[in-house]
Amino acid sequence: MFQPLIDKGFQVKFHSHAEAILLVDFPDAVTELESVLQDVTIPIEEIVGSGGGETKGTQRLRRALAGRAWQKVNFVIEKTINGERKESQSHEVDHVRTFEKGVIALEIEWNNKDPFFDRDLENFKRLHAEGGISMGVIVTRGASLQSDMRDLVRRFAEEKRLATSDDLAGIGLNPTSRQKKTVADRVQRGVMFADAWSSAFVADKYGAATTHWGKLEDRVHRGVGNPCPLVLIGLPSSIVTFGEPATVVEALLKEGAEDQ
Repeated sequence: MFQPLIDKGFQVKFHSHAEAILLVDFPDAVTELESVLQDVTIPIEEIVGSGGGETKGTQRLRRALAGRAWQKVNFVIEKTINGERKESQSHEVDHVRTFEKGVIALEIEWNNKDPFFDRDLENFKRLHAEGGISMGVIVTRGASLQSDMRDLVRRFAEEKRLATSDDLAGIGLNPTSRQKKTVADRVQRGVMFADAWSSAFVADKYGAATTHWGKLEDRVHRGVGNPCPLVLIGLPSSIVTFGEPATVVEALLKEGAEDQ
């Protein structure tokens, strides 16, 4: 199951019998997710140009899911006593798909603060307990993408021959005064500009306290979201591409902007 993704470096983990549930009741969900995820690519220009925000690549992923009826849903749970409403709670999920045998909820956490995992997992737990969903899926940056991020950004800097903050401005990047000072201080201590800038950029935008595989696994291993069946999917560093023709990158950026 999900072997095409695993062969491309994706991480896939199942919890609370999710694998058996998918195999028996939701084979179509597996096919759809494989089809959408195995085509995901993100040019390095998007990672750098997004400044740490959601890339156009993840926006395209959202659009591809929406095109297969994985739509945003606001679940409302109400409790009444003798016809009088006593309690009402809402849980919004970005991607929800209804199948013949049940409902699957999916969230993409590309680069939020890591407490967003607590929100997603607790939402899944509550919705599962109330019969609203059969299982939850979370897609996030995989371990390889998190660990390789600095090398990827440094490669971009080297290929673009970035040597000063003015060079950054020349390609449309506008670091803050604090970021410029951090890089300048490191360069003054003898660190190459590409190393200084890539380290500062990644620490500032894709740091340890953001949503990535390690933070997600920590929570699941502590029992957050249990006993809702869960599928965890980690995006690998191999989805990041270099050397895309300028016309391709421009088209992708435009496509994402139109989707947004």
